[in-house]
Amino acid sequence: MSKLVRPHGGGDLKPLLLEGDALAAEQERAKGLPQLKIASREVGDVIMMGIGGFTPLEGFMNKADWQGVCDDMQLSNDLFWPIPITLSASTEEADGFAEGSEIALVGPNSDEILATMKITEKYSIDKAHECTQVYKTTDIEHPGVKMVMEQKDVNLGGPITVISQGGFPEKHGKAFMTPAETRADFEKRGWSTIACFQTRNPMHRSHEYLAKIAIEICDGVLIHSLLGNLKPGDIPADVRSEAISTLVDNYFAENSVIQAGYPLDMRYAGPREALIHALFRQNYGCSHQIVGRDHAGVGDFYGPFDAHDIFDEIPAGSLETQPLKIDWTFWCDKCDGMASMKTCPHEAADRMLLSGTKLRKALSEGEDVSDKFSRPEVLKILRAYYAGLKDDEKVEIKMSGHSAK
Repeated sequence: MSKLVRPHGGGDLKPLLLEGDALAAEQERAKGLPQLKIASREVGDVIMMGIGGFTPLEGFMNKADWQGVCDDMQLSNDLFWPIPITLSASTEEADGFAEGSEIALVGPNSDEILATMKITEKYSIDKAHECTQVYKTTDIEHPGVKMVMEQKDVNLGGPITVISQGGFPEKHGKAFMTPAETRADFEKRGWSTIACFQTRNPMHRSHEYLAKIAIEICDGVLIHSLLGNLKPGDIPADVRSEAISTLVDNYFAENSVIQAGYPLDMRYAGPREALIHALFRQNYGCSHQIVGRDHAGVGDFYGPFDAHDIFDEIPAGSLETQPLKIDWTFWCDKCDGMASMKTCPHEAADRMLLSGTKLRKALSEGEDVSDKFSRPEVLKILRAYYAGLKDDEKVEIKMSGHSAK
């Protein structure tokens, strides 16, 4: 009997990706279906449903599910779900698809068919309402709001059958792990309590400190990196993975960390994204989600600990995976080490606050970076990456630092 948390919804993992003869047959059948090009964010959602990361979803949400998730963070069957998982089409495209018909979903930059879908509903939504409810703003400068407002006019709801992993295993190798694979690895290691550390950046000293706090109270940590699209200026997944591997090899005890990645694009939804991070980490087998300062935030759209507070606002029992809330962390000269607001008695002048934005800006401008900020082995990898960037790419990084953390 597994000691790991159960998948969301209390049942088994529900991957929608076919295998073997069934996969080959569906791939052939899909060639004859009308096609719909989908956006990058929707591709990530398809792949996530394919590998069981969005268990127990069976496809893209209908209007009742969309409304319930926006307003009450629950599906029409009352299951907790904090962020809409929807698919959009233009009015012209939607008019060409009848309800009850099947279509093939194709990525934006490829002719590869990722999934087939049976359309059970076509509906329009109030995009501004979704933004207000999920992102707490309608400001188009927010990248998540921009993404929603740029969606096409008609949503398509219905179950999907996934027939491709979109090249993620080939591109990322062992760094791409499915929920079934992480669960098997946890079981093999004898872990039952696992904290997930969410990152879209290489890990600086503050991140390292958060992970080590979790290791003190859990069997191990899953460092789970986003492999989908980021905002301009963020560091690519392969560079980030190399930097994290180097950090783990040099500064973490053996058999305390697993590094893996997942296929979603960032939504930058702050508190609501913290909830969906915990939800799909439950499917990956994690008992805890590390939630630090400004989790999944962007700019100044959210308070630094709004993502802590939202876990206290959802109904009891919504998630089995629980938040591991950790206060603001920093290097303190007088403590002579990493500390937090809960442990350090010293003044602000004694503290070096660490952030991914500060690190990216310093590296892009060729500034010195203290080893109190980031480990030298990590800095070596990141400096090599920045040295290879073109001048216009460095300018883009500097500009992105003005608006996003």
